[in-house]
Amino acid sequence: MTHALPRPKHLLNREIGFIAFNRRILELAEDPKVPLLERLRYLCIVSSNLDEFFEIRIAGLREQIKYKAGPGADGLSVKEVFHEVSRQTHDLVQHQYHLLNHTILPDLSQEGVRFLRRSDWNDAQRLWAKDFFRKEILPVLTPIGLDPSHPFPRILNKSLNFAIELEGRDAFGRESVNAVVQAPRALPRVIKLPEEVSGCQHGFVFLSSLLHAHVGELFLGMTVNGCHQFRVTRNSDLMLEEEEIKNLRIAVQSELSHRQFGDEVRLEVSESCSHSMTKFLLKTFSLNDEDLYRVDGPVNLVRLNQVPEWVDRPDLKFTPFVQARPHELPQGGDLYAAIRKRDLLLHHPFQSFAPVVEFIQTAAKDPNVMAIRQTVYRAGTDSELIEALIRAAQQGKEVTVVIELMARFDEEANLNWAARLEQAGAHVVYGVVGYKTHAKMSMVVRKENDIIKRYAHISTGNYHSSTTKFYTDFGLFTCQPEICSDINEVFLQITGLGQHAPLQRLLQSPFTLQSQLIAAIHREADHAKAGRGGLIVAKMNSLEEPSIIQALYEASQAGVRIELIVRGICTLRPGIPGISDHIRVRSIVGRFLEHPRIFYFRDDRANSIWLSSADWMARNFFKRIEICVPVLDPAAKRRIMREGLRAYLRDNTQTWMMDKDGAYKRRSPGRSRPFSAQNFLLNEIAQIIAVPASTAVHDEKAHQSAEPSSTLKLLGYQ
Repeated sequence: MTHALPRPKHLLNREIGFIAFNRRILELAEDPKVPLLERLRYLCIVSSNLDEFFEIRIAGLREQIKYKAGPGADGLSVKEVFHEVSRQTHDLVQHQYHLLNHTILPDLSQEGVRFLRRSDWNDAQRLWAKDFFRKEILPVLTPIGLDPSHPFPRILNKSLNFAIELEGRDAFGRESVNAVVQAPRALPRVIKLPEEVSGCQHGFVFLSSLLHAHVGELFLGMTVNGCHQFRVTRNSDLMLEEEEIKNLRIAVQSELSHRQFGDEVRLEVSESCSHSMTKFLLKTFSLNDEDLYRVDGPVNLVRLNQVPEWVDRPDLKFTPFVQARPHELPQGGDLYAAIRKRDLLLHHPFQSFAPVVEFIQTAAKDPNVMAIRQTVYRAGTDSELIEALIRAAQQGKEVTVVIELMARFDEEANLNWAARLEQAGAHVVYGVVGYKTHAKMSMVVRKENDIIKRYAHISTGNYHSSTTKFYTDFGLFTCQPEICSDINEVFLQITGLGQHAPLQRLLQSPFTLQSQLIAAIHREADHAKAGRGGLIVAKMNSLEEPSIIQALYEASQAGVRIELIVRGICTLRPGIPGISDHIRVRSIVGRFLEHPRIFYFRDDRANSIWLSSADWMARNFFKRIEICVPVLDPAAKRRIMREGLRAYLRDNTQTWMMDKDGAYKRRSPGRSRPFSAQNFLLNEIAQIIAVPASTAVHDEKAHQSAEPSSTLKLLGYQ
């Protein structure tokens, strides 16, 4: 049935919610309990997030303003959203750089990790800097004087550039007041000095400092009155006309070449940039003061993310750990036999991703394996798993790979993998035009005693070995016939043509997922009305689909207790009297990026649990191919409830609680003993290499008071 939509006043704005999420990350950068080099990483994460935010979301808002789009679901006009997001983002960036300059860099200096300002260089450092500049930097620089024969150069998206203010005449008698120097991307933005030169164990200098100090060598005989860093962010969304696409691969390749030169959306300049130069740059890029960000430091903090890798100071980083291997899957054991015995659950990053890679590697060389099917959304540029698919195809196995070419910022890597797979003889398809293939699934078809047997792996996260080390996700191995049949049907839908057949166990976008989730929410409300209690616990990255939110509001009014663990954007308002009194929203932000989608319904004590690749967002329900799988194995269900839900509801150190106005407040242990879900899982599942006493996590039973007993009791906590 058609579901009523919530009133605009009952919804928060998505873009403002994104800024709030980054404030939570910045709070971790401020937290003195977090190791110092990790605090620097959090600063870099905020910058990386903002880059993509401007490239996609702000660029989208500007397009909506241009075409006079109407208000959003929250009732705010596009201009209102743009102005408020701009205000909040300026505040966030100012706070970020203040934290860098007044806390993190001084504290690092005390630990012997120093960023040497050119104003503080001694004679030896100045000599080293001049030598390095002339040998390593000067040969690759191309200064461009701006005059009628030298127009303003094309500026690459997010590249480092310098605007130069000049006085005087050159060798040809030309008089120019402005020039531009573009820093090639091959040059490192942060350079480590020899210890004997820096005077400390880890001394660094910014590329911008070296260029500032020696920019005069690029303009001999002229006076340099100013040298100012600047960076331009451009619209990076791929704009494909779906009706006109004849070959998706060629269309994406063509569009990628234009990404570096999309419309300008943000200008970042150094704090010292003169008013006249700033005005000139804004005019050049057709931007206004609201699009200008003055920063007191490097215009691209993301490049500082390399520093923790270069500094060998374990005491300034998170405690290292070794990912565990499930005892059901011993090294070199029979993977198929283990899956036949029962469904197997992997919880990353606490457990290794290696069994997933081995699942495909084993299939590639197994003579009994007839076919392998795999979806690829993000796999990175170096993937053992895809290399195994290539070997399987080369050995004559039927290999089908669904590669999503529109996986944002991974398009080029996916295009390269597609070419290699095709060369090896694999069937490569690019999903369905207009729908991103976001489902994470793999299938091996094996002949056993003249019977065809299917084995499947379904995941909440990507098949990307690197991210499984710092994203939390669940993966499920199964050979249950109904689930495997459904997965096979989804593959057939994507690769072939025809109407979709009803699935037996899986829920799927864009067909059944949203409607069935709403039905499950309504059933929980019916249980509550009948006096049988009601509980929904849902963990996801983002929540913003209005029909789902309205169903949750109605369930709350029926008396259902609803616990939402939403890492990022949430447009639902919890705690509105008479509307959402029984809904609580929390965000967990910590060492690992919380990524799984887990949906729990008490369901009159049946305890239904689902794992999914989909957030509760309109794009996931209606514009993507997603799957949602029921967890049927009792042991796997118990683990997900314990590791994926209860631990996070009890967390009182890395949890931010949301109020009805969208503001977040970090939860404090108060008189309770501190409990971190992520630290608890590290100690329970992974192998800690060394745990400082100050970060040790206490036994689970000592923390039952960390969460109201009513919710834990409903979840079966004894």
